[in-house]
This record gives sequence, structure tokens and C-alpha cells, in this order.
Amino acid sequence: MTAEPLDDHFLTALRALPTRAPDRRVDDALVLDCFDAQLQSRHLDFAAREMQRRGAGFYTIGSAGHESNAALGLLTRLTDPALLHYRSGGFYAARASRKDGTTPIRDVLAGCAASTLDPISAGRHKVFGNPSLSILPQTSTIASHLPRSLGLALALGRVQKLGLGCPWPTDSVVVCSFGDASANHSTATGAVNAAAYCTYRGLPVPLLLVCEDNGLGISVRSPDGWIERALSRYPGIEYRAVDGADAVSTLVTVGELVEQVRATRSPAILHLKTVRFLGHAGSDVESAYRSRDEIVADYARDPLLATAAELIARDLFTSDEIVERYESVRAEVAEVADTLHHPPRLESAAQVMRPLHIHGRGHTVDDPHPLPPEPLTLAQSVNRTLGHILEEHPQACVFGEDVGTKGGVYGVTRGMQEHFGAVRVFDTLLDEQTILGTALGFAVAGMLPIPEIQYLAYLHNAEDQLRGEAATLKFFSDSCFGNPMVVRIAGLPYQRGFGGHFHNDNSVAALRDIPGLVLAVPSDPATAGGLLRACISLARTEDRVCVFVEPIALYHQRDLYDENDGLWQQFPDPAPIAPGTVRTYGDGRVVLVVTFGNGVRMSLRAARRTPRICVTVLDLQWLAPLPLTALTEHAMRFPRVLVVDETRRSGSVSESVIAALIDARYPGKITRVTSRDSFVPLGPAATHVLLSEDEIVDALLD
Repeated sequence: MTAEPLDDHFLTALRALPTRAPDRRVDDALVLDCFDAQLQSRHLDFAAREMQRRGAGFYTIGSAGHESNAALGLLTRLTDPALLHYRSGGFYAARASRKDGTTPIRDVLAGCAASTLDPISAGRHKVFGNPSLSILPQTSTIASHLPRSLGLALALGRVQKLGLGCPWPTDSVVVCSFGDASANHSTATGAVNAAAYCTYRGLPVPLLLVCEDNGLGISVRSPDGWIERALSRYPGIEYRAVDGADAVSTLVTVGELVEQVRATRSPAILHLKTVRFLGHAGSDVESAYRSRDEIVADYARDPLLATAAELIARDLFTSDEIVERYESVRAEVAEVADTLHHPPRLESAAQVMRPLHIHGRGHTVDDPHPLPPEPLTLAQSVNRTLGHILEEHPQACVFGEDVGTKGGVYGVTRGMQEHFGAVRVFDTLLDEQTILGTALGFAVAGMLPIPEIQYLAYLHNAEDQLRGEAATLKFFSDSCFGNPMVVRIAGLPYQRGFGGHFHNDNSVAALRDIPGLVLAVPSDPATAGGLLRACISLARTEDRVCVFVEPIALYHQRDLYDENDGLWQQFPDPAPIAPGTVRTYGDGRVVLVVTFGNGVRMSLRAARRTPRICVTVLDLQWLAPLPLTALTEHAMRFPRVLVVDETRRSGSVSESVIAALIDARYPGKITRVTSRDSFVPLGPAATHVLLSEDEIVDALLD
């Protein structure tokens, strides 16, 4: 008796296959290569489950029933970047078979064992990934990788226009596979819509989207005909369907579609009809929602059985020889699995977190650009710095909603498209997932994307593109892949005349919660350029994902204390400001006011209103990671610390600041003032829930 009923069925049904004529549309070698990849994938699934049973493995989401995707691994090039569904084991085995020196069996099983022998994630997760095979690792691919795949497809033509280097040939096809349940996710529909939109505008989009349709999302069935109806309706996107249980038709269709996308540089969707064996994963009790008859009936659609039948029809093998080949692969996989009973694993937090560690240090630079004739506002300082970055780095590009022709809602990118051209400064469609996904694709293609999210509140439509895709790539690829990018976001409250919570979002908690993400918030024109340059340096030298939140209310602020005093206009300092660096204002020794963003100007104004209290204002500048060393060193010189925090009281920056001071055993008195736990309403009502200057004054007096 073999390990699984599916295993038994294959061996039994193989000997009872009816005689039929061969399908000669592809050559013998291709069919055999496909079968060998399918065998390897199937036995890896069996081995993963056996490893779990004996306590040596931790991952059992398999590819059984989906092995027809091996055709894609065989018929795309080794240099075609691939972002794979977690059931694309056949693809991985097939592509690996075409490159000498690869060890796909050990790679996959080491991943299942969470071992450092895994060459892509080093034991952090079981993923299909390999730089030498142009496979970018994906974790739980619930369509979140589709926007990146679109961005990568768009980048291939753009890097060629700009004369830049790229890890992949510019005639590559980007392959992205996903499941039928994921096809309903808003991220998937947004990405496919964006591909159609870009094609309609005449942009090259060499993207092959592969929906591996097994009819189930864990236990939820996809309605008959729904995937075809949903995926065949997009203008400009070729749709083709094929049954993965027909080995030759799958190879023919895949070959035709890959070459069509390569030649036309237009997107296509392959609807690959599959079947799911062994349940969703090892912990899934499939009998709870499917009858035994239904489960057994699916065995007739086994892609391995179909490919074996074709090999027998061609008189290449007898059924006994097929069994012999099948068992030899089982033995090969088992031999490798036996070496992983007690494999090396990550042994410390430092080892786990190594890809997240930030090494960046500030350094002075000789700025070749002359100082402006007059001091600048914050918006002008960011505009000037962005212009210098685009001049200095030909791979840099700026994009987002309204950033091109209009120059941004607040004029921060004004004049850039005219100066640098629409290839480097351009408008996108109104979809934050697409904006960030485009950046992710550009980044892995060798560009330096600087996308803009128009308002902080809009980020939440696409937050997982940063959390689940951007920040995890270095972590789950053990730094083999990275996506250097700097996301500019207009945000924080205190706008006048244009309010409401969508334009005055005062929470950065979602950003500060992402491991490895760097978050900077400028407060004045002098330091805005240095902080932005530091983010660019971190992106370029360490493949960091950086977010630069620009306080909208300070964009065009010119005055500090009195009307027309012009004290909030300053000359920008070009030197990068390293993470961990703070800035102080004043030399008081009684109260240290710790703040950031709008809080800096508000605190300086409040300090002027309390002249008898000797105050120093400390601008954190970096909110993730917090500048803990500098913060505690400064705080220890003061008997009192007041944290001024414009974000909401719960989940605020002030919570982490106070916790850090307590951890450091700060002996003085700590107080905080924050905004209320409320959304920001429209008009004057906003003053009731936002931190006010008067409250800062009262806190200083207290």
C-alpha cells in the first residue's frame, strides 16, 4: 500500500489505460520532459506530507493536480521573470531541469523543513524562488503579486527607452500564476484592469497571467463558468482556456500564447483548468465539504495520468516502464528527504531578522547644485530635491495620480514632467494598488521608483502592497531580491479649507507596524531634502522600502510666529540625514519636547508663549525605526519630557516613545499630549479632536 489514495489510483489506472492514437503536435522530448517535471512535483508533495507526519516538515500546501503548469516552466525562457502561485511546483521543477547545477528537490524539501539549506528564504518560509531561474519568491499569493507583475512588465520597455541595465532581457515575458479563488480578489481585478488600461493606451505590457483553476478556494466552490466569464471580458487582453488533463493541448496552447505575448508585447490570460488533490493543505479535512465520490471522481483528471497515457500511445514506454520511472523519482525524493531529519535551522532572532537590519549612515555631500536665490517652503524644498535626484540618478522616476501634467495636487512635482519627460515623470490611473505594484515591478527591474500616494488615507486601499509584498521580499529571499523604492505620501492633519478624514489622516500606525520599512517625516524646508536624500540612499544601497510622509499643512507655510515673518522658509541642506538622527531647536534645560511633523512648528510656537519655561524641541524625523539612542541620550539631560503627538492617542507614536524611555529607565517625569481617537471631521469641528497649540501650552505650564 502506498502513502496516499491518489498514489494508489495512479499506479492502478496506469495499467488499465485504453489504447488510443498519439497526438503528434509536439515532439516526444517535450512530452517526456513535462512528465518528468510532473513526477518530481508529485513526489515532493507526498514527501512534504510525510515529513510533517514525522515532525520534520512544516508546510504541506501542494501542487498535486496542478502539475500541468510544468508546460509553462518548459516553454518560457530561463530569463522570463516568474511570480508563481504556491501550487506551481510543476513549473519550478520544469524550469530547474533546464539549468545545470540546480537542486530543485533539495530546495523544495529544505523549504518545507524551514531549513537554512533552503537557498532562497534560508528557512524563513517555503517559497518557490530562485534568482538563477528568474523566479521571484511569493508567500501567500492571494493575488497580491499581480500588481508587481504588471509593474515589471511595464518596466521592461521603459528601461530599454532609458538605456538602463536590467536583470532580464527587454524582450522577456513576465509570467504570473494565481488561483481561481484569488481571481475574485480586488487586487487581481485591479491589476488585470490596469493591464487592459495600459494596453488601451498603447503601452507595451508583455505579461502572461495564468489562472490555475481547480474550482475551489479551500472549501468554497467557484461557480461553473464564472472564471471564463470574468477573465475573458478585458479589452486588449487575449484569453485562452485549456484543460490541464490534456497534456499535448496544454503544451501547444502554452507555447502559442508565450510567443504571442513575446512578439506583440501585449498581455494575455491563460485559463489553465486543473484539479486539486490532497486537499488545500495537510491540515484540511476535505471530506468535511466534499463527498468521497466527488473526490475520487477527480482522479480521472490527473495530469500525470494524461501525460503517461500520451507517452504510452507514442510507444515510448510501456505501463511497467512508466511505473519504474515513477518509483525511481519517489526513491530520489525520499533519499533527499532522509537527509533532512534534523537540518540546520535559524537559531536566533538576529539570524531571522538579518535582512531587515538597516545599515545606513549619513554622510556629507558636495552638492553640485547652487543654492536657490531665496529661502524655500517645504513643498519647494521637496520639489527641488526631487529634481536633483532625477538629474543625478537616470534610473529614478516619479509617478502617481496627477503628478505629471498638473504637477501634483499641491504643486510639489510641478515642472518635472516638462523637464524630464513623460517616461520618467508620469500620471497613473486612480488605483493605489497599481501605483505601488508598478513601483515594485520597476524596482526589481533595476529602476528607482518614487511613487506618490496622493493622501495618507488613500494608502489603506493598497497597504498590503507595502506590508505583504514590498517589505517581505528581502526577508523571504534572504536578500537575494530587493525592491528599492521611496514612496512619497502627502498626509497628516491641519489643512484649512480642505478637510475631512480622507485629506487629514493623522495615523501612521499601519506604516510603523511593517518590519524593515523606513519611515521619515520632514517638518521644515531645511531638513526635508536631507531626509529625502537619505531615503534615496537607503533604497539604492540597501534595497530598502522607504516611506516619506510630507505634512500637507506645512507644504506652503512661510511663517513661524507672526504673519509675514518668513521664518518657516529656509535654505535646504543637501546632506543626507541618517536614520537615527534627530534635530533639536533651542537650548532649554527644563523640558524636552519630543515631536515630529506639524508638532515641531506647533511646539516652537507654544514654547514662545511660555517664555519662563526653558524648552528644547526635539524633532524625531525618523518614525520607523525610531531614533531610540539619540532620543534617550537627549532625554536623560532633562528632568521632564513632553511628547507632542498629532496622531491619534491609541496606536500613536507617543506610545512607543514613552515605552522606549521607560525601557531606558528614564528617571524624570513623562507627559504626552495627542489628538483624540477620532476620524477628522470636516470644517471647524476638526479642532475638537486634533491636538491644539493651546493644549501644548497647557501641558508645558503643568
